[in-house]
Amino acid sequence: MNEIARRDAQLPAVDDLERFEEMLLEQLADAGLPTEGVLVDLVEREQALASFGGALRRLPMSDRGRSVYVSKMITAAAAGLFDAALNYLWNETVGELRRRVAGYDLAYFFQIAVPSHDRRKHLSTEDDLVKVDDIDLLRAAREIGLLSNTGHAQVDHIRYMRNYASAAHLNQVELTGMQLAAWLETCVRQVITLPYDTVTAETGRLLANIKKDRLDPGEVQSTAAFFEDLPQDRADALGAGLFGLYTSTSRTPVVADNVLMLWPELWPEISEDARKRFGVQYGRFRASADTVQAGAAKELLNKVDGGAYLPEREREAEIDAVLDDLMAAHHAYSNFHTEPAPARALATLVGQYGNIPEAVEGKYVLTLVEVFLGNEYGVSWAADTSYDKLLDKLTSSQASRALRSFTEPVISAKLWASKPQARWDKLLDTVEPKLTAQPDRELVAAVRAFTGTPDKLSSDSNIARLTATKPRPRRVVRRPKKS
Repeated sequence: MNEIARRDAQLPAVDDLERFEEMLLEQLADAGLPTEGVLVDLVEREQALASFGGALRRLPMSDRGRSVYVSKMITAAAAGLFDAALNYLWNETVGELRRRVAGYDLAYFFQIAVPSHDRRKHLSTEDDLVKVDDIDLLRAAREIGLLSNTGHAQVDHIRYMRNYASAAHLNQVELTGMQLAAWLETCVRQVITLPYDTVTAETGRLLANIKKDRLDPGEVQSTAAFFEDLPQDRADALGAGLFGLYTSTSRTPVVADNVLMLWPELWPEISEDARKRFGVQYGRFRASADTVQAGAAKELLNKVDGGAYLPEREREAEIDAVLDDLMAAHHAYSNFHTEPAPARALATLVGQYGNIPEAVEGKYVLTLVEVFLGNEYGVSWAADTSYDKLLDKLTSSQASRALRSFTEPVISAKLWASKPQARWDKLLDTVEPKLTAQPDRELVAAVRAFTGTPDKLSSDSNIARLTATKPRPRRVVRRPKKS
């Protein structure tokens, strides 16, 4: 039997499923165990089995031999254990993503997936991939091109449902056969069989060449032309990858020389926020007494006259570290209980007047918006007071960033659910009075008038146009000091 299709000859007969169910439930009852609500209705099971064929037809025979968890998923669905089937599907998805990462470039992946140097320095092999949280695995896979933006949103939804509707945790969520079939198709199309796009393939080849031998001038010139065509997010990701290669204590002289040749060519394509993060990373190296890494980071910044991106105060590194802690707590299963401590620590560092170092401002605003929106089940009530106070302290420019946060995939992926949508409305109420620039006022009016759900805001052409229009910086007139 090569495929589970809709043909009756390839499906367990309904009578067979019914007899199996009766036998199993009878044995449970004889043992004094519960029988109500244990197995999914036979009609749903039949619907699931009839729908799996469409997804499996997209899965090449060459990939099926290793898809053990797909077999377990289908078996669990046939038995009526849909919550277990979802758990097996997630195991298959994560396993395939890790396999793709291992076949691409592990050092590059770890640099993108794990912002904390203290955590990342213990990660180097394929076996270490299990130490990367699922949500970071998905995010980093998207940033380096192993997942598309659409695929990331769809797979992240499966991750969320796995956490709150599968056998992995206690729940009372009812799943349907059509949902399981759709999620299986997502796994096949967006993970297992997704081909590398041109940028991902070229980046992979570049990373391999950097580690293999010294690049000649012709190779550097052709690579510089490749950099010019990189999308902004991919340029930033590659910049973080090269930065990680150069500051690694295990780098080779060949890698160091190649990165130094390529760094000035890539630097013009790297965004301001990413450049500032390199300065913050230097500060964190200094703060943790990692003198070798700090020296390497400064060498890279000096190579491109990037001294302006070195942090003036170690406070930037402290805020950056607390933001990492807050996001780790927010993504944890028990986030309602773990978020308050880092939220209070962040509020303490920000202070009474809301002074945010420029180097971490972008990360700060995006993190604050993400934790404020919460998840489908709500927001950490014990941390909510801290979030409200921090939002009240946003400056006009920071409020402008918060307004435009719906363009970030990690934010739009949250806005499909009703509770984050309600929190989004509250966020708009808070930031709107702070918006002083005309482009911001026009954008917030368009966002307010949008009739769809906020996760679709970026698809509106008028809103996309207004989002691209940034306020001009205000000219500051300095009066002479009185004598």
